Amino acid sequence: MNKTLFDKVNSSLINRYRPKNINDIVGQQHLTGANGIITKLIGKNNFPSMVFWGPPGTGKTSVAEMLSEQSGLSFVSVSAVTHGVKELKKIVEENYKVYGKFFLFVDEIHHFNKKQQDFFLPFIETEKIIFIGATTENPSYYIIRALMSRCYLLKFNSVSSNIIVEKLREITSEEKGDYNFIPDDIYEIIAEYSSGDFRRAINMLEIILLTFDDEFNRDEFNKVFPGMFLNYDKNSDEHYNLISAFIKSMRGSDPDAAVYYLARMLKSGEDPLFIARRMIIFASEDIGNADPVALMTAVAAKNAYENVGDAEGWLPLANAAIYLASTDKSNSVYTAYKKAEQIINETGSLSLPKEIAFKGNSFAKSFGNGDNYKYPHDFKEHFVPFYYLPKEINKEIFYEPSTEGREKRLRDRLLRLWKSFKDYK
Repeated sequence: MNKTLFDKVNSSLINRYRPKNINDIVGQQHLTGANGIITKLIGKNNFPSMVFWGPPGTGKTSVAEMLSEQSGLSFVSVSAVTHGVKELKKIVEENYKVYGKFFLFVDEIHHFNKKQQDFFLPFIETEKIIFIGATTENPSYYIIRALMSRCYLLKFNSVSSNIIVEKLREITSEEKGDYNFIPDDIYEIIAEYSSGDFRRAINMLEIILLTFDDEFNRDEFNKVFPGMFLNYDKNSDEHYNLISAFIKSMRGSDPDAAVYYLARMLKSGEDPLFIARRMIIFASEDIGNADPVALMTAVAAKNAYENVGDAEGWLPLANAAIYLASTDKSNSVYTAYKKAEQIINETGSLSLPKEIAFKGNSFAKSFGNGDNYKYPHDFKEHFVPFYYLPKEINKEIFYEPSTEGREKRLRDRLLRLWKSFKDYK
């Protein structure tokens, strides 16, 4: 073990380099720069209740502590993962009794349900606490409106790779005097692996500094960190962000982006069948009759994955994703159904034409069901002009074929057939 670090073994690198003042906060210039809102609040020494939203390791806790220190008020930190309402009530009452108004920092606030979040409202209203809730998830989905209306929302950004590389070099230089034993590309890899989480980057650097005294290269890095760290949780924003990017990449006919996001989701541990189901939906919604093979390809990819399993199941999924991204696009099927659905909501259960009604029993026949129905296959081109929709809406058009791919053939056929029925629609 490196002697320098051994002497400091009771203090981790992350604690030794924890920000001492607002200028030490990394990568949040929009908040902590000269014109940042945090800087202005500190200047006025007047702090509202707030919600800090941003990825892990971006300084949310450190900023909250600094605001408390600047104000001269006590700082109490709790976690929504480990504290319940009963404990919170005791904490608030005891600290208010001893200190008066104080900062209450609630980490992972998105883990609290509506009732638990309601608990804070009267204490914020009566100004017994300055509430700061920290979350990595979108507050619009996870924090109740009543709480958000009483708080100022501040967005913390992922720390850029350039800033992480610069700061890691500074730390290495201070710890070992000479950071040349770590090649530049290693700092860049750490920055990439940390995904904007500066705390994670420092922890990775600490492992390197603790275990190596001389040259450290990519081979050594792969031994120490055998797997890529990815920010992903199946219930988190990143889950929804990636599947959204995947769908939009296919819709935008970008197979490179589609296969990238597919690989990223699979590597992060996403359920492959969830992805397969999304591709099946996409094939109908965004491709439809422009290329009917797309739906068959998506269904086949799902079946193939179930047969092949995890080891190589990614291959049929990639096959399908690339095909769906590359082929012709049309949302005519989707819009047709949505238009029909809207009309049904507006008109209810309209009576259908008797000619196409069921006539399978004597009761139905007594109403004239099925009378005068003309069997299309008995006519030229297997077609008979007829209003099949209920008479109240028989001029409505739901399906409007595009001119893309195979759907153009459908469009041409329908136009040709219905042209003979001049009064139709």
